Amino acid sequence: MERVCFRLHVRAEMIEAYTEAHRSVWPEMRAALAASGWRNYSLFLADDGLLVGYLECDSLDEATAAMAATEVNARWQAAMAAYFDGLDGAAPDEGIVPLPEIFHLD
Repeated sequence: MERVCFRLHVRAEMIEAYTEAHRSVWPEMRAALAASGWRNYSLFLADDGLLVGYLECDSLDEATAAMAATEVNARWQAAMAAYFDGLDGAAPDEGIVPLPEIFHLD
């Protein structure tokens, strides 16, 4: 199992709207994430726009590829793209760069 932590940056003027969008994640998006092997997935958002994500999966490459193959993911990524800084035109899920894990308490 892989434990994956990543960070992105939500534009300051979009923090409230981004938070609101995640209060009602589409049921089909939730189902696609689960079917693609994303487990224990959480997002944390700081007041300055720092977004930290955490998930567990068997393989991040396989989990992201499975999501990329779904129609709902394409719609979700298009809807979320305007919220982020620093992606240079990439979809938000393409901006996931795992942080190295340096400690884990089992």
